Amino acid sequence: MINLSFGNFCFKIKSMIVYPNAKINIGLNVIEYLPDSYHSIETVFYPIGLYDTLEIKPIENDKPVFSTSGLAIEGNPENNLVFKAYQLLHNSYHIPPVKIMLDKKIPSAAGLGGGSADAAFTLKALNQLFNLNLSTQELESLAVKLGADCAFFIHNQPGFAIGKGNIFKPISLNLKNFYLLLVKPPISVSTAEAYSLVKVRKPEISLEENIYKPITEWKNLIKNDFEDPLFERYPILANIKENLYKMGALYASMSGSGSTIYGIFDEKPEKNKNFRNFFLSLIQLA
Repeated sequence: MINLSFGNFCFKIKSMIVYPNAKINIGLNVIEYLPDSYHSIETVFYPIGLYDTLEIKPIENDKPVFSTSGLAIEGNPENNLVFKAYQLLHNSYHIPPVKIMLDKKIPSAAGLGGGSADAAFTLKALNQLFNLNLSTQELESLAVKLGADCAFFIHNQPGFAIGKGNIFKPISLNLKNFYLLLVKPPISVSTAEAYSLVKVRKPEISLEENIYKPITEWKNLIKNDFEDPLFERYPILANIKENLYKMGALYASMSGSGSTIYGIFDEKPEKNKNFRNFFLSLIQLA
């Protein structure tokens, strides 16, 4: 191993590999407008077993290096949340340059939180790699600066979220042994597009109350407010949801503001020819 010195840091070069996971939203109510052009929401975040791979190691360079593989990522690398997470800690704690390699398996602009997860796991990995000893609360405060839902992936446990999606309350929701089928057509929906179309409404019964009802009742109780306007603009999304119910899903919904539709099944679903050429992932929930 090579001994590396940088400012106050002196350590043996080593790499760290972590596996940022995706999430689904179970229900999403857009409740009101906020003064800062954001919206107040209520939703349930549930972590799922679809993973990116993130490798980070210190390097003897003047600047950090960031590379990607796997699924395509749009935009300038310097605008990627992983790079921004590094810069945030570098600016605050003067950590050394690193090489970051991100292998994408979670599709982007899909409502699965892949970018937010990558950013949060970058913060956690750098905290451990450089012995910064940041608390969970401190990591959450940093994560919120990168994106409203980034803080969820610091705890990475099922939670009821309010505000901008950055205030969390743990919930005892257990979907263990159910099957989750993710279906994403070749459509990307940006958060900005979704919010520009949504209608603000306050539900008669809070999602926090409905989420504890039997999953067989969710179909008529739990809704994602982005579905109506986006299904009108992209009818293929409505068709996917309809097909998931025909396949026997107990509950089907859009996740977040993206273009992934998921179905929750009590038995492993059969293949559906209507989903050919779509991104598919079948996961047994833990």
